[in-house]
Amino acid sequence: MTAIKSPLNDEALKVAGEALQGSLIDLIDLSLFAKQAHWNLTGRNFKVVHEHLDEIVALARTGQDDVAERAVAIGVSPDGRARTVADRTKIPQLEAGYLDDDKVVAAVVDVLAQLIARFRERISATDEPDQVTQDLLISITGELEKQHWMFQAQI
Repeated sequence: MTAIKSPLNDEALKVAGEALQGSLIDLIDLSLFAKQAHWNLTGRNFKVVHEHLDEIVALARTGQDDVAERAVAIGVSPDGRARTVADRTKIPQLEAGYLDDDKVVAAVVDVLAQLIARFRERISATDEPDQVTQDLLISITGELEKQHWMFQAQI
């Protein structure tokens, strides 16, 4: 049962809800991925990369809140529980222990590229059913692409 009456028809709600839930999982795990790298970073570019990882965390946390609130606004209950994220994430996990800054930069570039591809698929999927959700996903994708460029420039 939904607590919020959706402004969308059932099919549009299904498409938008799936896009938002997938985005929520990606953004929650992106924040965890970046924090793990941030805490375990080593190397000659430590300070720059360390601080840049916090930008990723901030972007991911803001985005996940926006995505979850959009889901609720259209009558979809967002699921950001740890078990859900762990079971459904597609982000490859970092190795345990200290991480060389060059490896972290390369891993961030790869992860952001994967997320951008998934967000672009969601943008296409939501074009007809829910352009408001699409607009939110476009905005987040723009920020992900900016961070991708900035990390890629460090390689």
